Amino acid sequence: MNRQDGMRYAPQGKPNPVCDAGQFVFAAMALEHGHIYGMCNGLIEAGGTLKWVYDPDPAKVEAFVNAYPSVRRARSEAEILEDSEVQLVAAAAIPSERCALGLRVMDHGKDYFTDKTPFTTLEQLASARQKAELTEKKYMVYYSERLHVESAVYAGQLIAQGAIGRVIQVMGTGPHRLNAPSRPGWFFDKEKYGGILCDIGSHQVEQFLYFAGCQDARVLHSKVANYANKSYPELEDFGDATLVGDNGATNYFRVDWFTPDGLGTWGDGRTIILGTEGYIELRKYIDIARSNTTDHVYMANHEGEYYIQTAGKVGFPFFGQLILDCLERTELAMTQQHAFKAAECALLAQAQAVRVE
Repeated sequence: MNRQDGMRYAPQGKPNPVCDAGQFVFAAMALEHGHIYGMCNGLIEAGGTLKWVYDPDPAKVEAFVNAYPSVRRARSEAEILEDSEVQLVAAAAIPSERCALGLRVMDHGKDYFTDKTPFTTLEQLASARQKAELTEKKYMVYYSERLHVESAVYAGQLIAQGAIGRVIQVMGTGPHRLNAPSRPGWFFDKEKYGGILCDIGSHQVEQFLYFAGCQDARVLHSKVANYANKSYPELEDFGDATLVGDNGATNYFRVDWFTPDGLGTWGDGRTIILGTEGYIELRKYIDIARSNTTDHVYMANHEGEYYIQTAGKVGFPFFGQLILDCLERTELAMTQQHAFKAAECALLAQAQAVRVE
């Protein structure tokens, strides 16, 4: 788990298998983003069996095999797609290529688990919706800033228990460290990464829809900028947006690439959830100048003030639920509608964003 570089940040949890060894077989391919390691960690800890890996870059495959020594090297994408044992393909392709890969996976009768952002255009989203309906296969998304963060999982449990009443607003910040020299070329090509609101903004939209219990949302305003990285003209280093959900809840989020070098982790991600009977603040990756540890939860409601440090205490139930969803064709981990709606709102925020300087 690399706490200095968000692109290589791969949380690890405790083994909590939901199936027998060999009962759920998956493969990894398209190793363009380090999130593939977090995705595989979560599935393996939940009982999944990682059989294959494929990427056209031998160096990426070598690093992956070093992390997962029992995995087999596939000679081609087709070797994985044509293997009837493989039930799901996990992938972290270049963002603009994620949809096309997913369609091929689903056409071969397998579920698909992609890194965020799942799409860079609304046309891609429409094709995935059509394919999911046609094949009845899953197009799931690794919205890691909720799914792989124990404080966020715990906040969802508190909300479900009614700890802060009805959620009426969610505010989120998603700062990241740029680490420009270590980034691949596609990271600075807007056509390939989709824009900042489409990319890391998708985490924030998904959290809003989930915490506020929204089925849909409208983008009221959004903007993007390149304030300090003019040598990368297609990079957007700042973005924010305001949304309103179909149940009246509101959302403001900000994402950026301005994590200072002196911070002890790649980003001081925070979420504040306001309810009618209290509020929750999440300090996900650090409690600045107090504790360089993860998963701090602060809450105040009618009964008092609370602080809970949740690291290592809550786990990551999404991955086991996803495996069971694939085996039993249920939707406990995340509905397909929710996965697509979060992506849609992020794409719309990106499409209508005002450019500022």
